[in-house]
Amino acid sequence: MNVIETQNLTKHYGRATGVSSVTLSVRGGEIFGFLGPNGAGKTTTIRLLLDLLHPEKGNATIFGLDSHVSSADIRRRLGYIPGEVVLYDGMTGIEYLSLMSSFRSGGDRRLAELRDRLDLDLKKKTRAYSKGMKQKLAIIQAFMHDPELLILDEPTLGLDPLVQHEFYELLLEEKARGKTVFLSSHILTEVERVCDRVGIVRSGELVDLETVSGLKLKKVRRMHIIFSRDVPMEELQFDGAEVIKLRGRELELQVRGGTAALLKRLCSLPVEDLSFPEASLEDTFMQYYGATG
Repeated sequence: MNVIETQNLTKHYGRATGVSSVTLSVRGGEIFGFLGPNGAGKTTTIRLLLDLLHPEKGNATIFGLDSHVSSADIRRRLGYIPGEVVLYDGMTGIEYLSLMSSFRSGGDRRLAELRDRLDLDLKKKTRAYSKGMKQKLAIIQAFMHDPELLILDEPTLGLDPLVQHEFYELLLEEKARGKTVFLSSHILTEVERVCDRVGIVRSGELVDLETVSGLKLKKVRRMHIIFSRDVPMEELQFDGAEVIKLRGRELELQVRGGTAALLKRLCSLPVEDLSFPEASLEDTFMQYYGATG
């Protein structure tokens, strides 16, 4: 079952495009990464899903319910971290969480566990919190009622590396428990580490939708080979690969797609050494944004 579905979601801000004809689905039990730089349309899409904005065209459903008609019911069943966390300065952390728990079923059943894992002092006034502490509080409020779905907009902003690691572990645990996560991010290593599938958004449009491993295969990769003897250029013809540089016994290839035929061909040549780094999500992402690789 798809937990989230959108059809042609479109929103403009005057002449500027927020999002345009975004159609996607998020399956139950997966971590879906929504990837793009600031201003690409990630937050607008999330606000449309949560009925904080209304689309000019298109629609969205969550749990099979219309995101506008059933917005109150939907929000009780999900956890949300906004891209910019705003708190009530006059409250302590625990007072803020008590207020949040009063709005949703499940209350604060996981509060103590999350507080300990994230090491957050809830007795302080939130006005005294650092950016990282505010982000921890936002994580606790999103997870503490054990929601079916988590919609997270840049959730690790301001967190130090150790807390980020703990947060990633938390996400993977939620997936193992059958929960669904919609994760907006511009941090490529973050998405690569935890996500099953990725949607790449550029200038408000969804430009690709694929598994993380599938996206990497689309990227042009470089292979560097050292031969044990000179090899004539006429012997260096390969399916799915192009010779970029041949200098003495060193060869550099540009490789697209699968490598089975290429590796079989190389076995017939006097290869002494070979390096073929795995494509990163960063490589693929930069390809969509006009960089050459």
